[in-house]
Amino acid sequence: MKTMLIRASMLAVLVTGINFVGAQEVTTSMRDYLAPEKAARNVFEDPKVESPEFDGIKVSVGGDFALQFQALEQSTEAPSLGVLTGTTTPNALNDMGKDFNLPTANFDLNAYLGKGLKMHLRTYLSARHHNESWVKGGYIQVDNLDFIQEGFASEIMKYARVKIGMDEINYGDAHFRRTDNAEALNNPFVGNYIMDSFTTEAFGEGYVFYKNFIGVVGVSNGKLNQSPVRTAKQYSPSVYGKIGYDKQIDQNLRVRLTGSYLQTNGYNNANIYGGDRAGGRYYYVLLTKNDAMGEANYATGRFNPGFNHIKAFQVNPFVKYRGLEFFGIYEHVVGFKGAAAEKGNYTQLGGELLYRLGGHEQFYLGGRYNTVSGKDTDTAAERKIDRLNLGGGWFMTKNVLAKVEYVTQKYNDDAVWGATSALRGGKFNGLLFEATIGF
Repeated sequence: MKTMLIRASMLAVLVTGINFVGAQEVTTSMRDYLAPEKAARNVFEDPKVESPEFDGIKVSVGGDFALQFQALEQSTEAPSLGVLTGTTTPNALNDMGKDFNLPTANFDLNAYLGKGLKMHLRTYLSARHHNESWVKGGYIQVDNLDFIQEGFASEIMKYARVKIGMDEINYGDAHFRRTDNAEALNNPFVGNYIMDSFTTEAFGEGYVFYKNFIGVVGVSNGKLNQSPVRTAKQYSPSVYGKIGYDKQIDQNLRVRLTGSYLQTNGYNNANIYGGDRAGGRYYYVLLTKNDAMGEANYATGRFNPGFNHIKAFQVNPFVKYRGLEFFGIYEHVVGFKGAAAEKGNYTQLGGELLYRLGGHEQFYLGGRYNTVSGKDTDTAAERKIDRLNLGGGWFMTKNVLAKVEYVTQKYNDDAVWGATSALRGGKFNGLLFEATIGF
């Protein structure tokens, strides 16, 4: 509690001090430029707009806070743990009560450093995975080169953008609609997708915006944890890209369709599905009394194929007609696993259907279906996971959202999960309530 009070006090001091010289001078349009993810729903890449004029450094401080009440039940079809020792000890799951999860919090710092030159930095103040505060990542975004010379390459920069940093890479569209630790305003549900395509790596990206088309080419060093020290694990750069079409057809209809590709090289251990170090939303589901708790199992409810040297692609349709909204995922990944380097593959399907209502679309109802199926190797048995989410939300203000969700998730009953794994025939279901604030 003392640590949380210290963090809150530090945040209050920072907000008070920096607002005096920065954020209170920021106009609405500047605020949108600095942090568009807070200004509107269904924002994917930052819109390519005319860069605001620069008349001195502008700083904007933001934050996110999220808290859930979890009421989940669980069961498993796994045989007894005692099979390995000859005893009859049951494969007892941890007792799941109905209570609050650990609150999470983010601290955002955005700066306008020159015409079309934006910096973003995010710190996790509190996360499921770590008790201490730590930097998630940040980047520099360049939309204009006037800081080199006025009018420099202006005809090119009308359509181009450069983004460099140590932050999440732009593979797929799902990462724009996910919960990032405490930032949950853009996720209509409580949990992220089962195969959560998100990682933070050192990267450089080039963008082209032409009319309603977008193209992205990126390269990262392929490492989640950075170090210049060479190890037995050989890492090589990862390459990725995206191409898409996004158009507001008329006042009522918007259509977006993108396709993304990612290829890792060397040892790279498929960070794209295990790169979220904040932790999953469904706390401690399907863990036995013998399983380690806390940081050792911070991603319960998710699935990481754990491949090396992967090739993955993701297709994302998005359609919004009046209050009706659809977002989908088709994703396929191929990679190698184990010392024998046998090839396996997994496919993820997902679809969200929402209906937003109210004078400002401040209410919504909807559902999401998500499934993952595939094999670790060509000769292995198939794994399959199915999840259904049903829920709704209320934007009490543009910065405050309350959600309720019913979730049910199940795993197929096969020894491929492990002879005594609680995931074998595992299932959890129940209700979650989440309140989140973002500014």
